Amino acid sequence: MNEAVATLEGWYALHDFRTINWTAWKAADDEERAGALEELNALIHEWNTISAERSGSTTVYSIVGQKADFVMMHLRETLEDLNKIETEFNKTTFARFTEKAYSYVSVVELSSYMAGKSDEDPMLNPQVVARLKPALPASRYICFYPMNKTRNLGDNWYMLPMEERREMIRSHGLIGRSYAGKVKQIITGSVGLDDWEWGVTLFSDDALQFKKLVYEMRFDEASARFGEFGAFYVGSLLDSEKFEEMLKL
Repeated sequence: MNEAVATLEGWYALHDFRTINWTAWKAADDEERAGALEELNALIHEWNTISAERSGSTTVYSIVGQKADFVMMHLRETLEDLNKIETEFNKTTFARFTEKAYSYVSVVELSSYMAGKSDEDPMLNPQVVARLKPALPASRYICFYPMNKTRNLGDNWYMLPMEERREMIRSHGLIGRSYAGKVKQIITGSVGLDDWEWGVTLFSDDALQFKKLVYEMRFDEASARFGEFGAFYVGSLLDSEKFEEMLKL
């Protein structure tokens, strides 16, 4: 059997994409809409408190295009925590005016050979812990997409020797690091948790950096030969004020 790469796991992640039923929202009276917004703002305040306490992290973005209207991305310690958040939102009045568009369940992941020397406990390294339990940034834009490594007969990532995979990942990582300060990247593993193998979430104050980074990585062998990509979702940061502005009639 070929050698599997050990991974370190941190917080669990939920990307919860929703569309807004604008017909129902416009048909509601002012009092019902006001109550729905009040509940929504209270929930966002609760999420912000958890983020401030560093016991999890949440961010909300509008989505451009027809795939969804907004996404709530949550990072929490356990799957039960994520389930609780999802249920709390679904119980709100505002949730009645939304429809589920897409969701993605995963866990923040760091491959062991990227985490430091093998004779050290990586969880004693503050930098490693910060990457496994990250604070989601308040960047202006977000880009999310799921991906796999191919398992075709000709190009099967999982049949390559460890050293060959390690070298490709190192080369791949160098491209990502060249965008430091321009793009923040959070990799979440989803093997056994969702339909794809990884989720990639990018944050930036310049949306064009997403295009430049992903395009450059297309020429890297790890992507060119072995990358399979799902749908891309891109959008803009939503705080309570912007959320209310978006919902104003």
